[in-house]
This record gives sequence, C-alpha cells and structure tokens, in this order.
Amino acid sequence: MSTASRSRSRLSLYLDLIRWDRPAGWLVLMWPTLSALWLAAGGFPGWHLLAVFVLGTILMRSAGCCINDVADRHFDRHVKRTAQRPITSGQVSVREAIAVGVVLSLLALALVLTTNAAAIAWSVAALLVTVLYPFTKRFLAMPQAVLGIAFNFGIVIAFAAVQGSVPWWAWLLWLGNLFWVLAYDTEYAMVDRDDDLKIGIKTSAITLGRFDVAAIVLFYLLFLGLWWLALAPQALGMAFYLALAVALAQVLWHWQLIRTRTREGCFHAFRVNHWLGFTVFVGIVASYLVRA
Repeated sequence: MSTASRSRSRLSLYLDLIRWDRPAGWLVLMWPTLSALWLAAGGFPGWHLLAVFVLGTILMRSAGCCINDVADRHFDRHVKRTAQRPITSGQVSVREAIAVGVVLSLLALALVLTTNAAAIAWSVAALLVTVLYPFTKRFLAMPQAVLGIAFNFGIVIAFAAVQGSVPWWAWLLWLGNLFWVLAYDTEYAMVDRDDDLKIGIKTSAITLGRFDVAAIVLFYLLFLGLWWLALAPQALGMAFYLALAVALAQVLWHWQLIRTRTREGCFHAFRVNHWLGFTVFVGIVASYLVRA
C-alpha cells in the first residue's frame, strides 16, 4: 500500500471516529447555540462570531466523540450498534484517539480566544464537563443530564461572547435546552437499552422504564415551554410563535415514532431531532428579519 493510500486510510478512520458522516450529533448542538447567538446580539451577530460558533461546535462535538469512545471502549464491544467503532475494533489506538481529541479541543480553544475573557472562562468549564460525562454512565441514574449540561454551554458561551455576561433569561433557555437533550438522548438510549442492561451501564431509558415515552414527550414540552417563557418578554413576534407551533407538531411526530419502542423508530427519532432545533432557530432569525 502506498503512503498516500495509508494516509487516506487513517483519515477515513479519524473521520469515522468523530462521526463525520453522522451530522445529527453536531446539528442538535448548533441550533440552540446559534439561536442564543442571535438572541444575545439582537439579530445577526456578525461573520466573525458566526464562524467561531459554527466551527467551534463541530470541533467540540468531534472532540467529545473521541473522549466518549476512549472512556466506553470496553463497553462498546458488547453493544451491537457500537462494536465496530474505530477504537473498539482496534483500528485506532487509544493514544491516537486522545491525540485527535486534544488537537480538536486546541483548535476550538484557538477560536474562542478570539472572543473575550468571559467566553474563554465558560469554554474551559464546558471542556471539563465534556470530559466528565462518559464516566457518569457508571454511577448516575440519568447521565443524560450531565450530557445536557455539557451541550448547553454553547448557549452560555454565546451570551458571554456577545454581552460579556449571561442574563437571567438565558439561564431559562439553558434549562429548557437541558430538557431537549434529555428527550433526544433518551430516544437514543432506548435503541441500546437491552445491551446496556446486560453490561451494567446506566441510562435514562433504563431509569425511566415503562414511563420512557411519556417522559420524553414531557421533556419536549418543557423545552418548548421554557423557551417560550424566556422569550415572551423579548417580543419576537408571530414568526417565533409559528415556529413553536411547527415544533409542537414535530413532538407529536416523535411520539408516533417512539411509542412502540422499536430500535428503528427510536433511532430515527433521534436522527431527525435537529429539525426541531432548526425550526426554533428559523423562527428566531425570521423574527429579527421582520423587525429590520
């Protein structure tokens, strides 16, 4: 095999490691982050901040995949869906995966260094929680809550980067988004519930048991309700409320997908979740465009 072929092979494995072909994972991170960025700026935040947060979201999600797969490598081999991941299958070493994760994290840090001290401080906290999350599956009944905290830092960092501080209503957005993460990651956990029970990993799907579907619907409603509560005083206008109505229709769609608890239905529900976040984001952007 030529050097070029070997290089392409390693690149392909690294792209698989960071789930490059599965963008749903970074899209669910991006839409609430960009929504917060628009809200903090009162409209278009400028190309610099837009680039920082789009690229930073992709980089940190990719780094998170490396961290997660290193931490879960001994569990993943027992789960049908994850058994062939690059680390678990032995195609990428633990040292390589850590190196890739560190490089991606440093690139994300380089981006945030172009903002301000408040954003940088929150970014360090976000990285620490991201590293902690995979290990909470050993002892927390609902580790998805820790994942939600990690994913929600984009909202906090966006406000910090624009305004230098985080207003009280941004924390309502933060809390609402935590419930959205609980909703879609419980759908994700339902796919692997049988395998997770065998190997002793704790997940929200196991903890909630037969109340899983009802809880997911409640989580979605809390997400949309808290965002409505936070943004009502901002007087965004009809476009935002139309977006919320479309998002509510998607909640019904998700209920239909997961109510029978099939692996296929639950996994599809997780993979299309980004459309719900995109819908809310479009409503926010459209509201500011109408104002202009």
